[in-house]
Amino acid sequence: MSHQDDLISSDINAYLDQHEKKELLRFLTCGSVDDGKSTLIGRLLYDSKMIYEDTLAKLEKDSAVHGTTGGGFDPAMLTDGLKEEKEQGITIDVAYRYFATPKRKFIIADTPGHVQYTRNMVTGASTANLALILVDARKGVIEQTKRHTFIASLLQIPHVFVCINKMDLVDYSQEAYDKVVKEYTDFAAKLNVQDVRFIPMSALHGDNVVTRSEQMSWYEGGTLLHNLETVHISADYNLRDCRFPVQTVIRPHTDEYHDFRGYAGRVAGGIFKKGDKVVALPSGLESKISGIHTLTGELEEAFPPMSVTITLEDDIDISRGDMLVRSENRPEAQQDLDVMLCWLNATPPRPRAKYVLKQTTTDARAMITEVQYKMDINTLHRLEEDKDIKMNDIARVKIRSTKPIFADEYNQNRVTGSLILVDEATNETVAAGMIR
Repeated sequence: MSHQDDLISSDINAYLDQHEKKELLRFLTCGSVDDGKSTLIGRLLYDSKMIYEDTLAKLEKDSAVHGTTGGGFDPAMLTDGLKEEKEQGITIDVAYRYFATPKRKFIIADTPGHVQYTRNMVTGASTANLALILVDARKGVIEQTKRHTFIASLLQIPHVFVCINKMDLVDYSQEAYDKVVKEYTDFAAKLNVQDVRFIPMSALHGDNVVTRSEQMSWYEGGTLLHNLETVHISADYNLRDCRFPVQTVIRPHTDEYHDFRGYAGRVAGGIFKKGDKVVALPSGLESKISGIHTLTGELEEAFPPMSVTITLEDDIDISRGDMLVRSENRPEAQQDLDVMLCWLNATPPRPRAKYVLKQTTTDARAMITEVQYKMDINTLHRLEEDKDIKMNDIARVKIRSTKPIFADEYNQNRVTGSLILVDEATNETVAAGMIR
């Protein structure tokens, strides 16, 4: 199954140590219905030899029953796990898959293409480093392509790979490829998309997915897997503004660690080092970092997205929801938030209704006080007259919370700049927001 079978059989500890140190890339696939998202993921896993034998056997059986390739191998069956998806040949839920190569670890989110499942795409995109946007070479840039590109831009996904699929159906024509590239470039110029790359491919036949295509010698770029393995993502995190939301307080109460008091969480921004002066918010009390701890031992520094436990020289009252920052670089404490909101629930927001606002590890009650406008994400126009929010709508709103929230703008920090709203009565997540 793996590229490193020999190392696994000879020295399992060395393999696990090597695997643990690999960089993790999260990416999602999106595009219109039948553009080949699930097929691409299946092909990527199959050609990179990341499918177990029993899974492969089941895949071949499902392909014969539900597949769309005339009884032959159908890579889409690997990710379309729901019964409804297999029967309809579409993706409904967000399907997550994990695989690794000798160079990097990956988590894939296969998101739905239908317009009514846009909220599912937002869910998959929220933690992604990279978006794969599939375009049918025959159809070019269509409404859903624009919709998903806008959402990727809104959620500040740093890298976008435009996979121009089904090149086999246009006779691997460079002219057809160039036409799609121009259409997409013209549209993306209106948005804040930083790193855009174009890859011509046939996911069904494996052209330019893992191995270079002999049919497209005119394409001089790398394969999809090569680009996934080499894209630079360490600079995607905010390493300037130190942010450490406290998730829980560690008190072992054992003889060995009788006086240990540590603050566990995930670094949301900046670089924390032993000896650094920090401030605990909201109290404003200062101290120095005495240690940075993990399960495998102490570290000299911690940076995003590491999960660590930090100890301080002074005994300060800190609990879940507090945040450790630098004294000279503090996030703004806000009760009135300007937010781009994606509504995820079938029930529209109720006037003056109270919701639970969750931001990093902090909870507060909040209400939507004003709807400024809705976005038509097909035309990028603001709909200032239509302020009735429905499921899958994206709107700019004002939210007021019952206590100050320590937040950064989303374009500065995707972790501290994001939030969700939860319905108190049903406990359903009704909206996801980006603080402006």
